[in-house]
Amino acid sequence: MLKPSDNLVDAICSDLRLKLQRSAISPFDRLVDTEIAAAKGISRMPAREALLRLVAEGYLVGTTRGFMVRELSPEDISGLFEVRRQLEPRAAASAARDMTPELEEELTAAMRRIEQALGRGDIPALLAANLDFRNAWLKAVRNLHMAATISRFMDYFQSVRLGTFADPNTAGQYMDGLSRIHAAFLAHDPLMVQDRMMLFMFAAEEAYLSVRRRQLEAEAKHSARRKNAR
Repeated sequence: MLKPSDNLVDAICSDLRLKLQRSAISPFDRLVDTEIAAAKGISRMPAREALLRLVAEGYLVGTTRGFMVRELSPEDISGLFEVRRQLEPRAAASAARDMTPELEEELTAAMRRIEQALGRGDIPALLAANLDFRNAWLKAVRNLHMAATISRFMDYFQSVRLGTFADPNTAGQYMDGLSRIHAAFLAHDPLMVQDRMMLFMFAAEEAYLSVRRRQLEAEAKHSARRKNAR
């Protein structure tokens, strides 16, 4: 039997998960159950249950002052990409084989929004359209367990994805790689999609590692300045 609060927990969890997927919650934000509860006019427990669920799913980590976005080390990034390379090219190949005209339209519409958002430098819109592109082709993956796993592993990179779009060269490479994947999907060519997805992920790993190392260097310099100022 479901508890009365279950639907509320689901709703809070879904709302926070979407914000995490779109990088609307930064690595510097603290998520506190009492603050979420107060903002929504509910009791503390559903908010806490939602946060703990997101911890279990790997999106958040608990701290002494609330919950934060899970930060990735360079080793985490390489390890996660190793897993992704085992899953995504094969899944994308199956999606190319099984994609319907309706999903092609959805994929193309998302691609158009990505191009428009990138052209005007609208990062929130770019992140939302990128999520729509991913969700469109994942809908064509018949293995629902694989699709759900891939989706979650992609989400883990939101804390560093913003930094990649801030670099014009990296953003250009992303656009070129995604356009090639889109064309392969429309051609219904599983082998082409698989190859292009693999190349795209190698490039993404390199870009994410570069961004994360710069972040860690900046944090180390900031910490050193604070220590010297004491």
